[in-house]
Amino acid sequence: MHIKFACEGFVACFHIPQESVVIRHVSYTLRRLSPQEFAIALPHLVDIYIAAMNYDPSVRNSSIMRWRGDLIRPGFSCVAATSEDGITGFAYGFLGSPDTWWDRQLRRALSNNGGATPEQEEVLHNYFELAEIHVVPEAQGHGLGRALLEALAWNLPARYILLSTPEVPNEANSAFGLYRKMGFSDFLRQLHYPADSRPFAILQSAVPLAPAGTA
Repeated sequence: MHIKFACEGFVACFHIPQESVVIRHVSYTLRRLSPQEFAIALPHLVDIYIAAMNYDPSVRNSSIMRWRGDLIRPGFSCVAATSEDGITGFAYGFLGSPDTWWDRQLRRALSNNGGATPEQEEVLHNYFELAEIHVVPEAQGHGLGRALLEALAWNLPARYILLSTPEVPNEANSAFGLYRKMGFSDFLRQLHYPADSRPFAILQSAVPLAPAGTA
């Protein structure tokens, strides 16, 4: 399976588990990490997450512990982008399940909104949770996030992907731009998590992805 990746006039094809792409004259290798490799890389992955999201470094230890629990979940998969400077971006997730905290938050919100539609119920019964996707700030905005998303979504054992992203006015940020280009649509909007004042959008896509303009 080869995935076409285009960035600033450069077009490349990569396959999973490993291949190289070039972005702004920097060569990146995209490869799927084993659970053991993910566990070893966890501190650095969380550092990328903190930098990309501009979070307080105090969340580092709790994030490492939480993500370590994710790697034993059914369907766990992680793709990392590496350069000569090390890991510069990653995406990971696992099969959605009613026993996860996030699934319970979705069902709570849907219940508060009058209940899930038949279409939403279908998604909840067969989805892959895109838990995290992050790129170091200096490499953002040049297509590496799209490459990671396409690589992670290849050959998933689920019919749908769900993800969560903070709401922003008019969807005016790079995250929304990426997800819309990759064919994601609304599943649920204005979701509030406990202990987080920000509203979040829950977006969905069927698998395989259908980027805009490829139909």
